[in-house]
Amino acid sequence: MTAMAGVLLFISFALLLLIGAPIAIAIILSSVITFLTVLPFDVAMMTSAQRMITGIDNFTMLAIPLFVLAGIIMNNGGIAFRLVNFAKVLVGKLPGSLAHTNTVGNMLFGAIAGSSVASAAAMGRIMGPMQANHGYKKTYSAAVNIASAPTGLIIPPSSVLIVYSLVSGGTSVAALFMAGYIPGILWGIAVMVVAYFMAKKENYPVSPMPNFKDVVYIIGSAIPSLLLIVIVIGGIVAGIFTATEGAAVAVLYSTILALVYKGLRWKDIPNILKETIEITGMILFLITSSALFSLVMSYLGLPAAISNALLSITDNQIGILLIMIVILLLVGTFMDITPAVLIFTPIFLPVAQTFGMDPVHFGLVLCFSLCIGNMTPPVGSALFVGASVANVRIEQVIGTLIPFFMVVILVLLLVTFIPQLSLFLPNLFNL
Repeated sequence: MTAMAGVLLFISFALLLLIGAPIAIAIILSSVITFLTVLPFDVAMMTSAQRMITGIDNFTMLAIPLFVLAGIIMNNGGIAFRLVNFAKVLVGKLPGSLAHTNTVGNMLFGAIAGSSVASAAAMGRIMGPMQANHGYKKTYSAAVNIASAPTGLIIPPSSVLIVYSLVSGGTSVAALFMAGYIPGILWGIAVMVVAYFMAKKENYPVSPMPNFKDVVYIIGSAIPSLLLIVIVIGGIVAGIFTATEGAAVAVLYSTILALVYKGLRWKDIPNILKETIEITGMILFLITSSALFSLVMSYLGLPAAISNALLSITDNQIGILLIMIVILLLVGTFMDITPAVLIFTPIFLPVAQTFGMDPVHFGLVLCFSLCIGNMTPPVGSALFVGASVANVRIEQVIGTLIPFFMVVILVLLLVTFIPQLSLFLPNLFNL
């Protein structure tokens, strides 16, 4: 009966997705249907309702809407332009310098906004016209923007890593945040390497460096924005405040900064709050539905069964990790990151822990794998936004994206099989 119920859970979920049901609805309905086959009606319904409520009854969960709000304020507060100018100074006179500026801008702004979509939209609107004026192909500009936008999901503060912390049983948010820096930066560098060789091939021009006086001004104007990362992440790592309190500090700081920059007007606040509520509602609905899905899987013993099945295929750690990565890459192409993290963490984490893999390291591998789905069809949000902002069709940009996709996969393999890329900073800070 348990085995049949497990099959029913996944088949009903797949069928609901195929007929076009929203992911959260598909998760809830498949979970309830499965529960009804193994529990009395009243017990199944009561247990489902209770689990959905308790699934979001967590203080750490408050960090998600607060970081979302801070990111939206940043996106509307004139901060992106200052970070772009700062990125220009950092990349210097590299071939295809505007493309490198786009990448570094995505890494900086994405880290602050915590959203690949916000990064792709903001950087695409700023850098796209500039690159077009310098003769860059639209497909090249769009591909660089799309490939680098997801770095903000890995470089902290990151809502994805907070979700993983919750579903993994309380893995340290501070440790996860510190673990995200090196993998996220390596992702950005890999994109820049491909962009460099493409720019050399196409002979794209190099932007002139500003004079010393302008460099000082640009750096000075960017420092207040960059201090947000130092204050929030530094405070969390130092134990001055929790991730939730750090998110509240981010909201306060970003609001003051946006008002000082005059990029935020008081009349904009209702729309900002409305957008925050809409995004937060979507995320929390996914989380609460996935909490129910996880309960059903646990009740049926599916994580242990899947773990045993994988271990029966091979007991080689490398082989198991490669199998999990392939599955996560495939899942990331058709499922949003948040529900995927919530569903696959309780399935794959026990497998990873059987051969002693650190939960922080595994969290980075899992999130990195799923974040790649942001730049791939059919549901890659960064892909759609980046192509739309660049005014190119998705099929036009896919070919240019392939080399970027390949180097990001290479970085994923490095992060997977060299644990210190994730664990060096957490260990350095004794997290």
